[in-house]
Amino acid sequence: MPDTPPPPPPSTGPARPEAEHRFPCENCGADYRFDPVAGELKCDHCGHTEHVGAGPWGGAKLRELDFNSAVAHELPDAEMAETRGVACPNCGAHFEFDPATHAAECPFCATPVVVDTGTERLIKPRGVLPFALDERTAHKAMNDWLGRLWFAPNGLQAYARKGRKMDGIYVPYWTFDADTASEYRGERGVVYYETRTVMRDGKPVQTQVARVRWSPRRGRVSRFFDDVLVLASKSLPKKFTDALEPWDLHALVPYQPQFLAGFRAEGYTVDIETGYTEARAHMARVIERDVRFDIGGDQQRIHSIQTDVRNVTFKHILLPVWLAAYKYRGETYRFVVNGRTGRVQGERPWSTVKIMIAVVLGLIVAGIAGFVIANSQ
Repeated sequence: MPDTPPPPPPSTGPARPEAEHRFPCENCGADYRFDPVAGELKCDHCGHTEHVGAGPWGGAKLRELDFNSAVAHELPDAEMAETRGVACPNCGAHFEFDPATHAAECPFCATPVVVDTGTERLIKPRGVLPFALDERTAHKAMNDWLGRLWFAPNGLQAYARKGRKMDGIYVPYWTFDADTASEYRGERGVVYYETRTVMRDGKPVQTQVARVRWSPRRGRVSRFFDDVLVLASKSLPKKFTDALEPWDLHALVPYQPQFLAGFRAEGYTVDIETGYTEARAHMARVIERDVRFDIGGDQQRIHSIQTDVRNVTFKHILLPVWLAAYKYRGETYRFVVNGRTGRVQGERPWSTVKIMIAVVLGLIVAGIAGFVIANSQ
């Protein structure tokens, strides 16, 4: 009797979006969710758990993709996926819902949305940074942050503390690697001092005057850029997401849809070419710093830098963010929490009443201080 062929290995990419983030419990059939604290799948119905892949996760080398092939739309079909999602009409966020959901609120701005039935073809995630903080911990971090904002309206603080559910979102990013070699022309400035005699109050006084001696310089610097990180979403202000850094990218693991069980994943809205343009701007700033260091001296003038960029590769990765969007008195306030470190950022609300009270108290204190000083003289 011939041997029974082994079952096919589990997919490492989202082949069918409608089945992507749902994993039935082998014990009771309810859906598993990824538990950030335990680092495994957990069934909230019966408590059964299941490991995700083979550990340890961190330190795995993620395969890079060729940038030029992506620009030419020549990536293999295995690197692409059909995704079903929705675009928020208010903030433009693209995110996925499970197949049973047809209407909900946008997690980014709390706008009601209806799920689109269409699909789009996107580059698959290559890596994911799993959540390490659960919702309770993220909520506490957000409340502590709000509590330190004395000028925030009490109503918003109380509204946020009522315990409304936060959304766990995997936010898309690009990372870029590249070899660079740069030739430059410039000048090196060395500061020296000349003694000058000047007249002060009708008397000659000697003083030191700084001068710069310039000499031409040219040379070559090289640098390998590894994992230049670029946000691939437009749904959140970049100042928020930048302030959530640093990310522990060394802990990235190969993408497995099990890590997304119980969470949402945002689709990228910044294409690969636009992302690379931002990455190149970052590289250019670093290269300029390298050139200044190579020129040396006390001051530097850079006349030209010619950079040869080779072997550009990239990855599409997902990073974990806890998100709360609150509508308060007609305004939307958003707060984001780094799903690994608990770092919080958000829109800073202001209470007019608290500001007026602070101004009045300041005037009273100033008046009392002035009265005390006047009567002590």
